[in-house]
Amino acid sequence: TTDVPIYPTLPANQVEYILRDAGAAAVVCSTAAQVEKIRAVKSGLPSLRHVIVFDGPGGDGVLALADLEARGRATAAKYPRFKEEALGVRPADLATLLYTSGTTGQPKGVMLTHDNICSNVRACVETLRVSQDDSCLALLPLSHILERMVEYYFLHVGVTINYAESIDAFAQNLQDVRPTIVAAVPRVYEKVYARVLENAHTGGAVKRGIFQWAKRVGERWAAHRLAGIGVPPGLKLTHAIADRLVFSKLRARTGGRIKLFVSGSAPLSAEIGRFFYSAGLPVIEGYGLTETSPVLTLNPLTRPRFGTVGKAIPGVQLKIAGDGEILAKGANIMQGYYNKPAETREAIDAEGWFHTGDIGELDADGYLKITDRKKDLLKTAGGKYIAPQPIENTVRLNKFVASAVVLGDQRKFPIILIVPNFDQLERWATERNLTYASQGELIRLADVQAKMEREVMGG
Repeated sequence: TTDVPIYPTLPANQVEYILRDAGAAAVVCSTAAQVEKIRAVKSGLPSLRHVIVFDGPGGDGVLALADLEARGRATAAKYPRFKEEALGVRPADLATLLYTSGTTGQPKGVMLTHDNICSNVRACVETLRVSQDDSCLALLPLSHILERMVEYYFLHVGVTINYAESIDAFAQNLQDVRPTIVAAVPRVYEKVYARVLENAHTGGAVKRGIFQWAKRVGERWAAHRLAGIGVPPGLKLTHAIADRLVFSKLRARTGGRIKLFVSGSAPLSAEIGRFFYSAGLPVIEGYGLTETSPVLTLNPLTRPRFGTVGKAIPGVQLKIAGDGEILAKGANIMQGYYNKPAETREAIDAEGWFHTGDIGELDADGYLKITDRKKDLLKTAGGKYIAPQPIENTVRLNKFVASAVVLGDQRKFPIILIVPNFDQLERWATERNLTYASQGELIRLADVQAKMEREVMGG
């Protein structure tokens, strides 16, 4: 049976499209609220025969989990070979359809076989050395291909998997679980880093000074370690002091046992990567897409290069096309897009190379650097191409910025739209006795606009 994961946050019309396109015969809902979403669109789903709910009552065409389990036991008793036949799956059989976000149109169902996913698991076993003694705190949704592959890998190795209650409870869950591994998207690490900076800056002049000193020491120490050269005795000593005063406290907030953080799905700031590394909390950044099961590259734990996404994992080939696009080939490449042969031919060329849509560079040692999405490149009215992602990532590091997007296509010059971090901005305004009736009024104040311009432009 092929599974089709669906994010519970999707609206009913998108759920309907995915179930109809996949030809789903059964849908499993976590709650009664999700069942209602299915009921609202069921008339447009002719192939749907079964609706099952995990947490909620059955009836009215819905099968409760307990009833499903009872039917399963009856089927197993009636057909002794049922389990054997169910386990007769082949590597080339379709395992899952994962629908992409559909930012350029309707979502596309990515077809991944058992071999696609298992090849990725095997390659990661060779690259990341974890064992049954390790414990993971899972934060990403199970609909996400990165979380799915990571958990298959952990199950294969024997790692204990713990599930975070929510993003808001994540910090407390770290203390409770004390994991050795966490896999998350860069935004999680950005928030942790921003909180660390905020605590240092609001802790008084002495605390702020100690933190800034420790950060500088950590940067020098990390530079030696990452370059593979010996750390001078004096720097070892000062780093040990910085670790005792600052970095050890940060590790304690993560439970005190972290062996590595894994980051994927979007670029991680090199500044953040180096900071965590110097604090004894290495972040291993990788790169991949849903279409590649998903991992293509990983930074080696012993010699990461921050600002890159590492080297190709075993079994994966990479090359850079003439226009700078990253191309990939390997056993992990999808079979195609479900019911979309034209889009499949566009994504996978006649030689079997998958076109990622990302622009990048490979250095002499095989480390890959992502510069932007091919479709995101902006061309100004003067004909100059601009990669917005590095600008956006840099601006988002500022504590007064919640989000940022660069615009510039066919304009005389690029502009950047900022969503302020209102918690920080309102605190700053209160300290200066600025008066305002709403957030809209706040951002129109001349003092605030001047402040944001200085923060963003570095003035």
